[in-house]
Amino acid sequence: MSKKTMPEGLDNYHNFKIKLNILFENEDFLVINKPAGLVVHPIKSLEEKTLVTLLLKHCPNIKNVGDPSANNLRPGIVHRLDKDVSGLLIIPKTQSAFNYFKNEFQNHQIIKEYFALVHGQPKKEKDIISLALARDARGKITLAKSADLGNIKESWTEYEVIKKFKDFTLLKIKIKTGRTHQIRIHLKSIGHPIAGDQLHKIKRQKKVELNRIFLHAFHLNFTDLKGQTHDFKIDLPIELKNFLNVLE
Repeated sequence: MSKKTMPEGLDNYHNFKIKLNILFENEDFLVINKPAGLVVHPIKSLEEKTLVTLLLKHCPNIKNVGDPSANNLRPGIVHRLDKDVSGLLIIPKTQSAFNYFKNEFQNHQIIKEYFALVHGQPKKEKDIISLALARDARGKITLAKSADLGNIKESWTEYEVIKKFKDFTLLKIKIKTGRTHQIRIHLKSIGHPIAGDQLHKIKRQKKVELNRIFLHAFHLNFTDLKGQTHDFKIDLPIELKNFLNVLE
């Protein structure tokens, strides 16, 4: 591939030209489609341009919603996607909605599915990876070791092969736990890191001309505060579709 595929909505310098893509909204919450290249929440100051910037502009009252321990830097954020991961997010608009969805996520009541393109071809057509994760002395999330007792986080990732290519495989991923970098670490652990992942790589993997990670949260299924069931599915963004077309 001679030209790098850029995430939809971003220019070559990742300028902040992204609009909030709302798929559903009521008085309690929003469901949005986050593009790759957009950080979900700031780390140091609300002056940083992130998804939270767009949320506060759309719904200023969200500034009072969230976990008090977050120091008001994650208003309305009850779950997240990495910067270069695209897809569906639930955004609570009230504190009662935030508390409800936080509890639903903690109790694994929300179905979350992703598409991931990985290097190579897994031996099994379908499998569950349940390797625990932990944070090392440098703060990096890695596979847990025996020395990590007390710091171990249970994690659960299920994958299913959707389509095989010469050097890659498209997987459908379902998770119960939502640990930081869980999918990325788990897939690398079985020797099949995600295409475009610059952090979790293995030696001698094929170089890809993709300016993001090939990981997309395409499906959310949940029951809201009023007992109504919602089911959202979205297609791959154009840059990932184009990349697959090159592999055909």
